[in-house]
Amino acid sequence: MGAAEDIRTKTDEAGSKVRLLKSAKASKADIEAAVKLLLDLKKQYKEMTGEDYQAATAPAISDQPVPKKDRENKKQQVPKVQEVSSNTNLKKQTRLGLEAKKNEDLPEWYSQVITKGEMIEYYDVSGCYILRPWSYSIWETLRDWFDKEIKKLGVKNAYFPIFVSHSALEKEKNHIADFAPEVAWVTKSGDTTLAEPVAIRPTSETIMYPAYAKWVQSYRDLPIKLNQWNNVVRWEFKHPQPFLRTREFLWQEGHTAFATYEEAEVEVYQILDLYEKVYSELLAIPVIPGRKTEKEKFPGGDFTTTVEAFISASGRGLQGATSHHLGQNFSKMFEIAFDDPETKLKKFAYQNSWGLSTRTIGAMVMVHSDDQGLVLPPRVAMVQAIIIPCGITVTTSEVEKKALLDVCQTCAKELVDAGVRAETDLRDNYSPGWKFNDWELKGVPIRIEIGPRDLKENQYVAVRRDNGVKSTLKYLTLKEDIPKLLNEIHNSMFQKAKSELDSHITVAEDWKTFCTDLDKKNIIMSPFCGAIPCEERIKKDSSKDEPSDSGAPAMGAKSLCIPFKQPKDIHTNAKCIHPSCTEKPIKYTLFGRSY
Repeated sequence: MGAAEDIRTKTDEAGSKVRLLKSAKASKADIEAAVKLLLDLKKQYKEMTGEDYQAATAPAISDQPVPKKDRENKKQQVPKVQEVSSNTNLKKQTRLGLEAKKNEDLPEWYSQVITKGEMIEYYDVSGCYILRPWSYSIWETLRDWFDKEIKKLGVKNAYFPIFVSHSALEKEKNHIADFAPEVAWVTKSGDTTLAEPVAIRPTSETIMYPAYAKWVQSYRDLPIKLNQWNNVVRWEFKHPQPFLRTREFLWQEGHTAFATYEEAEVEVYQILDLYEKVYSELLAIPVIPGRKTEKEKFPGGDFTTTVEAFISASGRGLQGATSHHLGQNFSKMFEIAFDDPETKLKKFAYQNSWGLSTRTIGAMVMVHSDDQGLVLPPRVAMVQAIIIPCGITVTTSEVEKKALLDVCQTCAKELVDAGVRAETDLRDNYSPGWKFNDWELKGVPIRIEIGPRDLKENQYVAVRRDNGVKSTLKYLTLKEDIPKLLNEIHNSMFQKAKSELDSHITVAEDWKTFCTDLDKKNIIMSPFCGAIPCEERIKKDSSKDEPSDSGAPAMGAKSLCIPFKQPKDIHTNAKCIHPSCTEKPIKYTLFGRSY
């Protein structure tokens, strides 16, 4: 018996002992000791094999017969296994595929697709996650593109410390009030209590703006256009979801200062336009650009603009990125001032802030992926085309096998030279069928299959991940056909997502229609007065007691944005959507449940 098998046997026995002790209602000390041994053995197994220990099905402790209906239910719950070659060198089965359906159990499906698709690994600090290369590479692609674009606008990168003093936060207490419950504090160094606790940044206004005040002495020192790529910590108490709601996340935060209101306003919309392109041109996600209501705007800002995405599976909106015009509120707070060259009077700078985070990756997964796994947009996929040799059998000679593998590698090299991120999968301990499922689960946009017959015909088979369509193409035009196909896939994914978005946007002029459409997983355009108390009533009165997909009461509708593109003009006799409101509506506002 091998060492790994020995550990597995011991772990099985330890697990059985834990179950028996619990069944026999043994002492707490005995159960805890048995559990500790079990966990230690599981750890040893993972260290030895690199895989998590999967327990065999435990025998029922009860001696009562299991009802037939329960037996049938359990049969349905057994995960499908992927059978592969009977060759003794190949693995026989795997729990590779997803065991949850997107439209039946969205939270479980999401958890499985990002773990089995190798996007994240869970971590022992709740709300914090390990970003694996498969997801981090997507962030790198977004970062590189956006960084290049903002530099065209004259923005420069910098880095400011992660820690914020208590006194600095107090100076900005009105702004930080919304973040206060989420601020993480460092109170000790070793066993010594710090004289003054320091916060870990939830955002960087209080860190950056004192420096801006030092740097701005004249109107000639403006504009200041700085951006930093960093991590922030917001100690969320709500149910954490990888990428969507986490305690630590990666983002970029731009902070700029101008001499005039107009200059700052121009930049707000320039940045918002770039954010819209991140979603549409890289992630193949349509978004709705608009302005936040007074209730939802950035605390302390003049106004906030946003791009809003939509997750059809849950019927919820998702804030994609925001660009804020801060006016002079922060410059007055931090004394970012200069002498006006015309009036010779003291004048405060006009400021903006804007941010995009790794929440983008969560939106991408939720919008595009399916019950077979991830579906990655080609422009952000770490691997755009995976090349898999097929048709190698026990009768294939070494010469034939080498010729096939050489062609696969040559094919990959030519694609890389053409600007395609291509790789080969030459693992010989897995069958082609297993590899197909593996790369499908990981969402690679194109799978290229090459077999002995293809070799003779000077061709290959290209399989699209987004719709499963197969095409037999000539090797001669490989470098032209694959980039073209990748663009077709991007456009197809965008159009599919746009169709889903368009089919779930409704216009409601009365409260009954509003609530009905909301419960049909739609987002709703309705006339709205813009008043904060009215918005709070809309959220309260549109909620219901039935559990939502997260297990919490179904939330009411909140304003997502006031879309720049209005469905129509507000009629002179129009009324605000809430039945008790007597104020005149200002604009059609987009409402919906949200993440």
